[in-house]
This record gives sequence, structure tokens and C-alpha cells, in this order.
Amino acid sequence: MKIVHVITGLGIGGAEQQLRLLLRHLPPDKASCHVVTLTNPGPVADGIRSDGTAVTHLGMAGNRDLSVLPRLAALIRSGGFDLVHTHLYRACVYGRVAARLAGVRAVVATEHSLGDSQIEGRPLSAGTRALYRVTERMGAGTAAVSATVAHRLRAWGVADDRIHVVPNGIDPERFRYDAAVRATARERLGLPPAAYAVVGVGRLVPEKRFDLLIRATAANPGTRLLLTGTGPERGNLLRLAAGLGTADRVAVVSGADGGPDVPAVLAAADLFVSPSPEEAFGLAVVEALAAGLPVLYAACPAIEDLPPQDAPGALRIGGDPAQLAAAIGRQRRAGHVRLPVAAAVEHYHIAHTADRVMALYASALASARKK
Repeated sequence: MKIVHVITGLGIGGAEQQLRLLLRHLPPDKASCHVVTLTNPGPVADGIRSDGTAVTHLGMAGNRDLSVLPRLAALIRSGGFDLVHTHLYRACVYGRVAARLAGVRAVVATEHSLGDSQIEGRPLSAGTRALYRVTERMGAGTAAVSATVAHRLRAWGVADDRIHVVPNGIDPERFRYDAAVRATARERLGLPPAAYAVVGVGRLVPEKRFDLLIRATAANPGTRLLLTGTGPERGNLLRLAAGLGTADRVAVVSGADGGPDVPAVLAAADLFVSPSPEEAFGLAVVEALAAGLPVLYAACPAIEDLPPQDAPGALRIGGDPAQLAAAIGRQRRAGHVRLPVAAAVEHYHIAHTADRVMALYASALASARKK
């Protein structure tokens, strides 16, 4: 089976990293893959190539660059692909149309980032919804990364029989706690052995509300904060920390910048906090649980869709800075705690995700043959 994955961009982000991980776990004897990125062939593109999968950059100039359609259709046609798998809004819209132009009817999409009020950080509009619904019907179906996203798709008017819940996945071994990794990472980060460190992971954008986490850290003297990610809010967040007198206790680190990678930072930390009020899945929360960290989160469908006993170390919190500060204070008083790996981690193993994706491919191909 020859598959082409079409994605909007390959900078550092959850959907992009999830695609790379999925490609590593699709059975090579059943799936030969190629990746097309419409924009931004960033660090994840380099990683995918190093894993052995080809990546083509189409150089799309903007959301309305219609010239990408014939170029993408020609690439799909010349590549002899059996199935097109699209990821993220722009790639889903253009990828489905291009697949139809190329004569490929086996098309599936993964909906990674649909929120209640935004999609991929952009406010929803009637036009956005209409374009999504029209092009969605050109495919065989849509994989929702959580039951919450599936519910949102139904509310948009996507037929129930076209929605397939295929949760995101992680490689638990990559995040397994290691005391030696912790010691090395803390030394690199300048954290004394006794320092209590809180970590937040994600794109540095306003929607993630890392400003709340900085304010909550300022209200907990002595607490260190590690923000792991890249994005346009980096400067604003550091200025906020300086204005609150906590510049020496807040650090923005990123493996892409030569600093410790996410598993190492999680090992170095004592508490994970996700203050984002709206998430489609909440992958970083699951990664933190795999590292044995206690977790505070404002929204996380990955946890909310499971029974409470599957993630006993995760506690939902409100969006008020004072409440968040108090919750961090309570966790700090409990000391440096490492928890047993929660059942939720095995539930979201990437191997299970790959199995579900392969089943979706088989269904899409069977449907295309009938047509």
C-alpha cells in the first residue's frame, strides 16, 4: 500500500510530532509512506527524513495559494499512491480536493486540533465550518484524536458514520523515569538537587495560557518553572517573568535549541501543569504521566475520556491564577514525588494508534474499490 501524508507544516508541534511517531510504527511490510508538507519544512521534517521517509515541500505561499492544488494533484498522481492521509485544517481542505483531482478516492483525515471556539489557534467562523464540511465529504472518513473531538465534529454536522475515534499515542519507553537522566538534566538546567521544578510543555502561543503558570510560579517563592517549547510568545512570557521579579526562576528550554529534550525536562521536573483551557487531546499530559509526574490540568480530553482510576495522578484545576498557585503550593508541600505509571499511558500506546490507523486505511480502500 502506497500512502502519502499531507500536512500543513512540519515545525515543532503536537500534530507534527504525532505524524513522525505514527510513521515509525506503521508496519513497513504493509505501508510505504511519503510525506508532503505545504509549508514550513521545519525540524520535524528533518526528523522524518532521518527516520527514512521522504518529505516534499510544496512551498505554499498562504491560505489562498490555489497554485498548490495542481502541484499537489500532480504529485499524488505521479507517485501512484493508493491512499491520501491529511493532517491539519489547510492540508485537509487542499489535500482532499487534490486527491479527487488525481483520481484517488481512498482519502482519510486526522482531526488533531478542533476546539470549541478555535481550530489550530484560529477563531472559528461560518466560512471555516462550511469549507470544512464540503471537503470532508470528499474523503472516506475522519479520525478524531479523542471522543471530545468526535463530539465537536458531530456538532459541526459531520455524519456519525464518517467519524472514527483514533486517539493520539506515545512511546512510553521514551518517557520512562530515569534518575541518572534527571541528575544530568537538572545540572544542565542549573537546578540545585533540592529545587522544586514545575514544567509546562507546548507551543508558546496565547491559547496555552502559560502566562497563568508564570503568575502562579511568582506566587510560590522558590519554585522554578521550565517552559518547554517554541513560539511567538517566548519574548512576552520572559518579559512577564521579569516584570514579576521571577526572571531567575523561569526558563524557556527547547531541545530544538540545543537544550534538553522533552523526556529529559520531564525527568528533571517535579510537577507538570497544563493551564490551557481548550485542548483537542492533551498529549503532553499523557507524556508527563508516563514520566511518573503528578499533573495539574485545566482541560485534557485524553484524561477526561477515561475512568478516573486510569490517571490517579492527574487533577483538574480551574483557570484562576490564585487557584493554580494554591494547587502548585499543595503539590510542593508533598515534596519530590514520583508516581507509578498510570494505566492511561498504556491505553495511549502508539502501537494501538497504529493498529487503528491501519484498520481505517483498510476500510477506506475497500470503500474506494466499491465506488
